[in-house]
Amino acid sequence: MRKLTYFVGASIDGFIAAPDGGFDFLMAHVTEDYVPHLAAEYADTLPTAGRAALGVAEDVPNTRFDTVLMGRATYAPGVLAGLISPYAHLRQIVLSRSLTTSPDPAVEVTAEDPVALVRKLKEEDGLGIWLCGGADLAGQLLPEIDELIVKQYPVVAGSGIPLFRADFSPHTFRLTDSHVFEGGNLILTYTKAADESSAR
Repeated sequence: MRKLTYFVGASIDGFIAAPDGGFDFLMAHVTEDYVPHLAAEYADTLPTAGRAALGVAEDVPNTRFDTVLMGRATYAPGVLAGLISPYAHLRQIVLSRSLTTSPDPAVEVTAEDPVALVRKLKEEDGLGIWLCGGADLAGQLLPEIDELIVKQYPVVAGSGIPLFRADFSPHTFRLTDSHVFEGGNLILTYTKAADESSAR
């Protein structure tokens, strides 16, 4: 069965964006040793337009993910910048009740229940499913998240958009991998605890 992975950048105090949705305060802490690692290990998660600049060959096959899920708030900034198909190397699905048509035929827009959709996707053949954001969608999909990979930046935001927006309902994950970079960035990989998986 395919896995759902929430792969996301966050501050030390768990915010993925500023209150207005901006994330420049995170990107200000990207270091020279960090970017090559992302390009080598997580090339599937790089926007298609920027992959070549980071040394990712145009025809390199996907290794981790073949599908990306986004909420409208995550998708919208790219659209405003002219990136209507930001991850053209992946199957792109935007979950939204307010966006009724897609600006690009390569991007699927659906108002389907997120949990039902993910359960169907998991039954399909293929690589992993990447949950790109945002907080509301992650909150709805928390019971379905099998892996959480947090790119933690060495900054405290104080407030903003959290990793998850959900009712209080603790879910246990265990730390299975960590990578520390010279500039203080971390990549932390968590896997859903066995008791959580069996409880579904």
